[in-house]
Amino acid sequence: MKIKELKGLQDADLHAKLSELKMELIRQYGQIAKGTIPKSPALVRNTKKTVARIHTLLHQRKKGKEEKTTP
Repeated sequence: MKIKELKGLQDADLHAKLSELKMELIRQYGQIAKGTIPKSPALVRNTKKTVARIHTLLHQRKKGKEEKTTP
């Protein structure tokens, strides 16, 4: 997913997407551990990047809220 698409989502939606992507990563790692070839090897890398983007976005939002509340 692109960062522009992620910025349009609410925090609850981002947390849901994050858990969904983590489950997908577990499935992909399971396939790799079994020795089967994944559908697309780049899918693992892209999924990890999307997880990192979501974590970054959530951290930025949390940091922004904290700065607004502290005088």
